[in-house]
Amino acid sequence: MFVRIVKMSFHTKHIEAFLAMFEEKKTVIRAFEGCLLLELYQDKTNPEIFFTYSYWQDEKKLENYRNSKLFKGVWDQTKTYFNDKPLA
Repeated sequence: MFVRIVKMSFHTKHIEAFLAMFEEKKTVIRAFEGCLLLELYQDKTNPEIFFTYSYWQDEKKLENYRNSKLFKGVWDQTKTYFNDKPLA
């Protein structure tokens, strides 16, 4: 199993849009071949910071997702909301 944790920081004005997009896409991402778990957490002291936890069967399955049309669409939208560089 391969675990990927991504820390993301958003402009406050974009949090609602990001959450709506995540809610819309999470089921499709979770159904992607090799995805075992996808969760989103919000920092309790800084509401602009979020973490995604995703578990994959292996690193190759994650790379297949990261090279997919689905990921590219989700990531292209998500990165417009950032107020800092994401960390994985």
